[in-house]
Amino acid sequence: MFEILNEFIASSGIANMTYKHVIMVALACVFLYLAIKKEYEPYLLIPIAFGMLLVNLPLANLMSEPLNGSNGGLLYYIYQGTELGIYPPLIFLCLGATIDFGPLIANPKTLLLGGAAQVGIFIAFFGALALGMTPQEAASIGIIGGADGPTAIYLTTELAAHLLPTIALAAYSYMALVPIIQPPIIRFLTTKEEREIKMEQLRVVSKKEKILFPIVTTIFVILIVPSSAPLIGMLMLGNLIKESAVVPKITDTLQNSLMYIVTILLGVTVGAKANGDLLLNWSTLQVIVLGLIAFSAGTAGGVLMGKLMCKLSNGKINPMIGAAGVSAVPMAARVVQKEGIKANPSNYLLMHAMGPNVAGVIGSAVAAGVLLNFFG
Repeated sequence: MFEILNEFIASSGIANMTYKHVIMVALACVFLYLAIKKEYEPYLLIPIAFGMLLVNLPLANLMSEPLNGSNGGLLYYIYQGTELGIYPPLIFLCLGATIDFGPLIANPKTLLLGGAAQVGIFIAFFGALALGMTPQEAASIGIIGGADGPTAIYLTTELAAHLLPTIALAAYSYMALVPIIQPPIIRFLTTKEEREIKMEQLRVVSKKEKILFPIVTTIFVILIVPSSAPLIGMLMLGNLIKESAVVPKITDTLQNSLMYIVTILLGVTVGAKANGDLLLNWSTLQVIVLGLIAFSAGTAGGVLMGKLMCKLSNGKINPMIGAAGVSAVPMAARVVQKEGIKANPSNYLLMHAMGPNVAGVIGSAVAAGVLLNFFG
C-alpha cells in the first residue's frame, strides 16, 4: 500500500516541482490577479497568464514536441501558428476592421506623433547592440518599443526565433500595463497648464476619404517598404472591409469572433513558452529591461513631439496626445483621455489621441519592415 502511494506521489507534478516552477506559477497568478481584479487588459493578460500557468505545472507536457511517432502536446500544435507568423497578420486583419482612421485623416499632423513614438525602438536597438547582441536580436528587442504585440512576434519569428517567448511576453505584458507605465511619464514631461489644454473638435471625414485611405496607404507603404506587406496589407484590408460597409457580416466576424479566437490562441501560446528555464536567466532580464526602456522612450518621444507641436501651434495641441503614438490601440488613447479628465474635467481628448494612436500602428509595422529589410 505504501509502495503504491509512494509511486503515485513520485509520479505527480508536486514531487517534480522546482523553485523555478514555483516562481513562474506565482508570477502567472500575479498576472491573473492584475487581469481579473485590476482589469489590466484582461483579453490579453488572462490567456497569457493561464498559458504560463499551464506550461509551468510539471509533467503536463502541453508543449512537448512529437518524438518517435508519438503525438506532441496540445499547445505545441497551437503554437505553430505563432511560430510560423500566421497569427500576427490575422490579428492585424481583425484590428483593421475595428480602427477608425478618421481622426488621423482629419488631423494628418498627428502622424508625426505616431512617428516620434517609434524612437524607443531605435534607442533599445542601439542599447542591445552595445550589450553585444546581434543586429537581428537587437531589432527584435527594439520592436517592443512600438507596444504592438503582433508586430513584435512577427519580426522576432523572422529574425531571432530563439527570443520569441521572452519578447512576446515582454511586449504583451507592457501593452497590458500601459495604464501603469504611461501616466507617470506623461505627468513628468508635461506641466499642469499643458495637460489642461482643450483641443478643437475635429472636422467630419467623408466616407470617400475613409475608403481611399487604406487603398492609398497600402500602395504607398508597400512600394516603399515591401517587407511590411503582411502586416500593412492585412491591416488595411480589414479597414477597407469595414469602411466599404458592403459586407457587414464579414466586418462583424472580424471585429468579434475571429478577433477573440486568434487573441486567445496567440495569448495562450505566448504564455506557454514562458517556462522557468527560459525566462529565469540573465539574458531574459536584459530583454525585459531593454523592452521597458524602449516602451518608456517611445511614450516620452511622443510626448516631447507633442510639446513641440503645442509650442508651434500656440497652445492649440495638448502634448499628452503624443503618448498615444505608441501603437497600443486603444489603451494608450484611453490613458490620455483619463489624464486629460484629471487635469480638466471638461477635457475630451480621446478622438484627438486616436489620431497618433492609429498612426503608431502604421509606424510600428513600417519600422518592423525596415528592420526586416536591413537584417532579414
